[in-house]
Amino acid sequence: MKKRLLAALMAGAMALTMTACGGTNSDTANSDTNDTAEGGAAGSYKVGVVQLVQHEALDAATQGFQDKLKELIEADGGSVDIEVQNASGDSANCATIANGFVSEGVNLIMANATAALQAAQAATADIPILGTSISDYGTALGVTDWTGKTGTNISGTTDLAPLDGQAEMLQEMFSDAKNVGLLYCSGEPNSAYQINTIKPILEGMGYTCTEYAFTDTNDVASVAQNAASSSDVIYIPTDNTAASCTEAIANVVLPAKVPVIAGEQGICSGCGVATLSIDYYELGEITGEMAYDILVNGSNPGDMEVQPAPNFTKMYNAANCEALGITVPEGYTAIEG
Repeated sequence: MKKRLLAALMAGAMALTMTACGGTNSDTANSDTNDTAEGGAAGSYKVGVVQLVQHEALDAATQGFQDKLKELIEADGGSVDIEVQNASGDSANCATIANGFVSEGVNLIMANATAALQAAQAATADIPILGTSISDYGTALGVTDWTGKTGTNISGTTDLAPLDGQAEMLQEMFSDAKNVGLLYCSGEPNSAYQINTIKPILEGMGYTCTEYAFTDTNDVASVAQNAASSSDVIYIPTDNTAASCTEAIANVVLPAKVPVIAGEQGICSGCGVATLSIDYYELGEITGEMAYDILVNGSNPGDMEVQPAPNFTKMYNAANCEALGITVPEGYTAIEG
């Protein structure tokens, strides 16, 4: 009897000891988790980048994103594997890439351009998504009462330059012009948004504006020809399809002696004379900083304001201006290269 009582007492003591040890391990684990959530050392992350098409502006944004995110995470003792995939201008490819990233279980998706963002939005409501090179998030995401935050798993940066500033630039350089052709891709919602915004501004300045919309790369040249034949100056917004077809547009507008005001530097470099533009590499860096806050500090994308580019610069294409005999006003910076 005494032996059975002694055994029972020893078993109880061992159970209490094991319970105490279990409580200590749990407290330690919770402490580690909290440290990370409150901004502790970075861990190891997998990030997927889906980019709509390859061209100078989008490439720069993607590179800026990669460089800044790696810099911040590695400086904090962590590591990040960034996989970049290009959709070659095909929205269906964007969907395939985004769904692939979801299947892989990446920690974050960066979507470069509107079609890429829309594909990522359709692919997941759980994985954090950051967009970049997006002109208007309300239009891209189908949000009618846009407030600057999505309230979902999405945030990012916008490349929209002040459209009233672009209109003022056009007026500054071509005050004697009468007819302005608005050349853009009808398949890009953000391009349509820009045209719908700048058109009444230009008309308020006294210009007659006519829209010339192409559907894809196949009809860019023919639509550009129609625009050049009826316009004193052409305006092209920030438009990914146009950006990938600047050579075709230049082959039309330069022989026709019709200048192009462009929504961004890449288009201006190819076929334009002037632009009020941003630094896309810098825009990508800002997106990378936002990704760090989400991955390491636990920030909620839905609570993060979409960030604009911090700087805008009046720039001109020296070669095209010379070819068209255009004198550039003071205060413009030549596009290098």
